[in-house]
Amino acid sequence: MSNSYDAILIVSFGGPEGMDDVMPFLENVTRGRNVPRERLMTVAHHYEMFDGVSPINGQNRQIIAELKAELEKHGPPLPIYWGNRNWQPFLADTLAQMKQDKIKNAIAFVTSAYSSYSSCRQYLDDIQRALEPLGDDAPKVNKIRSFYNHPLFIEANAEQMQSIIEAIPGETSPETAIAFTAHSVPMSMSTGCKYIEQLNEACQLVADKCGMHNWQLVYQSRSGPPSIPWLEPDILEHIKTLHSQGVKELIIHPIGFVSDHMEVIYDLDHEAKALCDELGIAMHRVKTAGTTHKFIEMIRELILERIEGSQPRFVGTMGAVPDDCPPECCPLGMTRPATAHAAREQKQ
Repeated sequence: MSNSYDAILIVSFGGPEGMDDVMPFLENVTRGRNVPRERLMTVAHHYEMFDGVSPINGQNRQIIAELKAELEKHGPPLPIYWGNRNWQPFLADTLAQMKQDKIKNAIAFVTSAYSSYSSCRQYLDDIQRALEPLGDDAPKVNKIRSFYNHPLFIEANAEQMQSIIEAIPGETSPETAIAFTAHSVPMSMSTGCKYIEQLNEACQLVADKCGMHNWQLVYQSRSGPPSIPWLEPDILEHIKTLHSQGVKELIIHPIGFVSDHMEVIYDLDHEAKALCDELGIAMHRVKTAGTTHKFIEMIRELILERIEGSQPRFVGTMGAVPDDCPPECCPLGMTRPATAHAAREQKQ
């Protein structure tokens, strides 16, 4: 095993942990985007329903604790650091601490499985921006590849869905309606990356493992003005369509996310559930894969893959995403993603 890396860096979006944090957090997320104050107040109200606490930081702490135990047991025994884009612990502060601790080469694991500007390129840019003030002796940081088709990620998602299927009273048909959800992005952004193709591949792989056939990829958390096209259909519009077709039972699987953070909880457990109840549809929501043991095993495997230069594992037909992203990959597109739900934990 190579000793060229001396730390692991977990990089995530961040979220508030009390009502005093909510507005400063939202201001961080939307800085430079001219989001009206009243729009931020609307999103802040979503956090008020949960005492201002986003689950994302707690889930990241769980991932880090379980990964630490996994590395202590099976290796490599590297220290783990954690930095967020938009809330404490901030990425810039974490990288400064790593420099103080004499870290030279770190492997970064970003808590997003897919390739797009918001879930890949923006994190690379944030890391670079945080490193610049630290000078020539700043740690070097290499991001682990996107992992949407890693076998353990697919298995973890399939097991989460299978547990819901088995818990539904009565016999579940392979034709039971399934809505896989992911964070919507502007169409101009999606054309510069393989976000849609990767999501469809992951959906197909998980559905096949569970023996389910009647599925569709839909989107949630759209945040741009109506004049700018975003990926559709939206989950709420999809539920209305299913109702018009006579569907009485729906499984929703937020496969585009790795943790049950505020967007998942508000958009699905609150809004989608309320609509399903109103329309007489029995809704069952699959938990995300991020805190499963297979997800933790996957992170360790990806770390070893990077350290040892081993052949990347993947399932499906699209192959493994390269470790080293070219500078032109996953461009922003014609517009910034930003107003409503992007003021929450986008795409984790």
